[in-house]
Amino acid sequence: MKRVIRRTAVAVATAALLPLALTACSDDGKSDSASSDSGKASATATDKATGSDDAGKTDTMDEPFGPACSSVPRSGAGSFDGMAQDPVATAASNNPALSTLVSAVKKAGLVDTLNNAKDITVFAPTNDAFAKIPKATLDKVLADKARLTKILTYHVVGRRLTPKDLEKGSFTTLEKEKLTTSGSGESYTVNDSSKVVCGNVKTANANVYIVDTVLMPGK
Repeated sequence: MKRVIRRTAVAVATAALLPLALTACSDDGKSDSASSDSGKASATATDKATGSDDAGKTDTMDEPFGPACSSVPRSGAGSFDGMAQDPVATAASNNPALSTLVSAVKKAGLVDTLNNAKDITVFAPTNDAFAKIPKATLDKVLADKARLTKILTYHVVGRRLTPKDLEKGSFTTLEKEKLTTSGSGESYTVNDSSKVVCGNVKTANANVYIVDTVLMPGK
């Protein structure tokens, strides 16, 4: 009789515990699922916060652009990576298309000024841009240090400008006069006449926009 009672008690206890065990298992499964959903939500929130749906997506406007960029060497000191390591006057000296500009900067005694400046933008005329100026006029300018300095500092703005800044901008130059920019995408013009042919080139201390016409201050 005692054995029957004990077996009955065990059966009742087992029956009572079984639903609790099943409930506990069910809750564990929900907890894991909730944790997984929470992780997914967190990852989605992170993607939205960074403004990216793909981890590998990059901002193309952070790269150099323009037709003349194709002539820049792919490696070495004159490449985009090489120029990024040097201050702006030194970086320009490694680009054959800017040799006239570099010569003018040396004549004006501005190499150290440009290399030691912090966070500037340089609108750099190509050799072809200088070739548009009649030789007699150019020779006269190159021989006049004060006039040359005025022209060259008119090509420099005292902060780094992004392509977005150039869409519709007016900026005071180191020469103290203003220059204007306009455009969008990969097409920009300075002072309504000089076109950017290779833009957003980075150097150690400057953003460089290579232009096809020398900019002249009004005064």
